Amino acid sequence: MYNINIGKQYSIYIEENFDNIKKYLIKDNIIYNNIIIITDNNVCKYYLEDIKHVFLEDNIFVYIINSGEQSKNLNEIYNIYEFLLRNNIDRKSLIIALGGGVVGDIAGFVASTYMRGIKFIQIPTTLLAQVDSSIGGKTGVDFLNKKNIIGSFYNPSLVYININTLKTLPNEQFENGMAEVIKHGYILDKEYLNFIIDKKEKIKSYDKDTLAQAIYKSCNIKANIVFIDEKEQGIREILNFGHTFGHSIETESNFSMLHGQCVAIGMIASMYISYLEGYMTKEDIQKAKDILKYFNIYSHKNFNIQNIYKNMLYDKKNDNKQIKIIILKNIGEAFATDKISKQIILDAIKYALEG
Repeated sequence: MYNINIGKQYSIYIEENFDNIKKYLIKDNIIYNNIIIITDNNVCKYYLEDIKHVFLEDNIFVYIINSGEQSKNLNEIYNIYEFLLRNNIDRKSLIIALGGGVVGDIAGFVASTYMRGIKFIQIPTTLLAQVDSSIGGKTGVDFLNKKNIIGSFYNPSLVYININTLKTLPNEQFENGMAEVIKHGYILDKEYLNFIIDKKEKIKSYDKDTLAQAIYKSCNIKANIVFIDEKEQGIREILNFGHTFGHSIETESNFSMLHGQCVAIGMIASMYISYLEGYMTKEDIQKAKDILKYFNIYSHKNFNIQNIYKNMLYDKKNDNKQIKIIILKNIGEAFATDKISKQIILDAIKYALEG
């Protein structure tokens, strides 16, 4: 269907099935002697046998984690290291991350650290992972209730997206991914945002061609950004639009809320700051609320505003304890600032939580 090359680093393939995985591994000269599939206890029910069938002639090992953010911890990482050592997995092996963002983060972190780095590929099965976390090489685990505080930059050798995996995704997980899709339009491409708004019914009804276009456009936006700025030293930071607030809200909710729901609140908070700074109108914010509500990822929430602010102080993107926030100069034009006062940040949190 589609493919995207991130320079000479790796390629993203968007397909309708798993049939071409080995063809692309050969095409991209990815050589291995063992396959280690890391997946979770939900995804394995649907797709593990399909992937094992693709690698029928290979030596396959499978490690299954419990689904959910609670698995992103160092104990799980240690257990995987033990599993790899127990099975004599060497540096010529290939790890396959089969699942959503949690699986991808864990598998990527293990691949980046085991024997100082072994090859891995991403086969993302959630919309969130397909358009966001599988691209860009960020890996990580949570520690002391801080999200992704331990991690590394480590690119996959290949990303393979089968859009039909979205058919088995619960509605709330599909909607969860739409937060990142919508985000891409707001930070860099007004035309793409209009495409999402115009085609929202088709996207929500899983129209294959429209969905494939949306995934391709989102992947292309993120791929172009991370190609320019692999280690988040410049333009890549705009991908954090909504995330400084969002990660803090995730922590405050004790990870009971989905990532996309938290980012949606964060985007509205950031847009409110953009409004106070004179860049956006209240009508712009209302349009954002409308599209986020259409996909059921934005609503009224009750949280302690001061706690959310305190959590933001620990965000790893901050410089000299100044909270760095991505705001919009215009739709499709984002930038970072650390010049926002505490009171304005508190006001923005309050406004966004009101729904």
